[in-house]
Order: sequence, then C-alpha cells, then structure tokens
Amino acid sequence: MKYMLDTHSLIWFIGGSPQLSDHARQLIDDVRNDLVVSIATLWEMAIKFSIGRLTLGLPFEQLFPDQLTRNSMEILAVSVDHLKVVCSLPFHHRDPFDRLMVAQASVENLPIISVDRVFDDYGIAREW
Repeated sequence: MKYMLDTHSLIWFIGGSPQLSDHARQLIDDVRNDLVVSIATLWEMAIKFSIGRLTLGLPFEQLFPDQLTRNSMEILAVSVDHLKVVCSLPFHHRDPFDRLMVAQASVENLPIISVDRVFDDYGIAREW
C-alpha cells in the first residue's frame, strides 16, 4: 500500500517520538508499504526550522534528503492537478500546507498517516 506522511508524523517518526501511534509506526516501518512525503511537508518544516519553531536535533540540510533516502520515502511534487483541487476545497482547515496535502492525497488516492482528525472532513482516508 502507498501512504502519505503528514508533517508531524514525519517529525515524530524520524525523532523516535512516543507521540507517533503504534499503528502509524507499524505502517511506516513496514517495508511492503510505499511512503510519500509531500514537498509541502518539507517546505513547512524548513520554514518552521528557519524561524526557530522547530528543532530537529541536526541541521535541516543534514536530515534531508538523508532521512528520506534512508527510509525509502519518495517526495511528491506539486502538480497543477493538485492545485486545481486546492481551489475547490471547502475551508474545514485554513493551514495552507495541510490543504495542499489534502489535495495531493485526493488526486493521488493516498491515505494520510496523521493524528489530525480535520483531514477526515475532506473525505480522504486517514490512518493513525
């Protein structure tokens, strides 16, 4: 199966955080699953890192793309089709990064590994 990781899921996974659910960790650790990280996730992390709202233990540029490669995670670029969906999404959530991830998950038919229940309002599959 193919899954998209939400920003906090990626952060909690690479940091070994107990905040990541056992189920989410099993999905990510299962080598039979293909894992996708939206470029929006990396962009959000880079912004938060640069303004001091996110600490990662190592500099951002040391963690990425190393962590993605080490964990066989593919980067999902933004396409025009994704942006078309963003234009039509209801405003259940105002976070632009999450809205883009919702659009990407919708277009690509990917469940999102996330604790954030607001994703459920968009009718996409969410695992936690």
